Amino acid sequence: MMEHLNMQSMDKVAANVAKIRELFPNCVTERINNEGKLEHAIDFDMLKQELSDHVVDGLQERYQFTWPDKRKAILAANAPINKTLRPCREESVDFDNTENLYIEGDNLEVLKLLQETYLGKVKMIYIDPPYNTGNDFVYNDDFKQSSDEYVENSGQLDDEGNRIVANTESNGRFHTDWLNMIYPRLKIAKDILDNDGIIFISINDKEQENLKKICDEIFGNSNFIACIPRKTGAGNAAARGNAILRKPFDYILLYKKSDSCILRRKLVGQYEYKYSDDYGAYRLGQYQATGSDATRDARPSLYYPIYVDKNGKLSTVHKEDAVKTILPKKIKGEDGRWMWKPDKFNQDNNKYIYYD
Repeated sequence: MMEHLNMQSMDKVAANVAKIRELFPNCVTERINNEGKLEHAIDFDMLKQELSDHVVDGLQERYQFTWPDKRKAILAANAPINKTLRPCREESVDFDNTENLYIEGDNLEVLKLLQETYLGKVKMIYIDPPYNTGNDFVYNDDFKQSSDEYVENSGQLDDEGNRIVANTESNGRFHTDWLNMIYPRLKIAKDILDNDGIIFISINDKEQENLKKICDEIFGNSNFIACIPRKTGAGNAAARGNAILRKPFDYILLYKKSDSCILRRKLVGQYEYKYSDDYGAYRLGQYQATGSDATRDARPSLYYPIYVDKNGKLSTVHKEDAVKTILPKKIKGEDGRWMWKPDKFNQDNNKYIYYD
């Protein structure tokens, strides 16, 4: 019996760090321990800030991504507001029966107001924040003041009383003002996401690197899925001037909230979206390789049988249950090949291949 026992007790510290990391990814950092090894540790200053209703002092040297007023940005995300949403029946279409909401207002305030109703319920969020182009952008970063106090104290205002940030590169706070604007909005966006939810965020290359670091902190680096280049056209106005290079693209960062999120591969094929499941509509895709090296001789490891059982399930390993075996079609008299190796086929959504 003794040989089956684990002779080492549970590492409670590591377990507690893991629990805190799940709740507050931004409160877990890296440090060198007494044995000279890298380990995860709690940033207690940051944890205090997350659990406080005022700005907490205290700094120590550590690996982290920070900027001026970051603690105020955290405070702005956590601070309550005393406002409400007002319905506009006269501007609405079929107000009593519609299932859609269109809300006008400061997006941070609106997100705070939606938290209670939609906490952990939103499946997908797309955010297109103001790009940090060096032009002015508008945001209100103090929700503790009354509207009268805010008008009196804010300095430059737009027509609605919001502070206009003259965010030029000579400002000295070129990145800081933008980071303080986006950080609390993403913090709340995470809260309203379902555990299997995802978020898409558009951004240009001025803040793409910083946005990636912020999202790694808020959502956790392990929940990063992709940075997707997005073609925007022949190049923006700035690129047509004295810029060295035209930039006909920007980026979309894609994150999931947790490991509960399942992204299914939808292979593009020649058929309409006539199939559907719990994840939406899809069409069958071509799994056989069709390029110049699409023969068995070119890539021998990509030639293998696919077995189909009586329920239509596909596999490369369950030969004993097969009622049909599929091999790649011949190409000009030579054996063809599949696109992927067997392990990737079994890992991905393999029922979405096309075969005759």
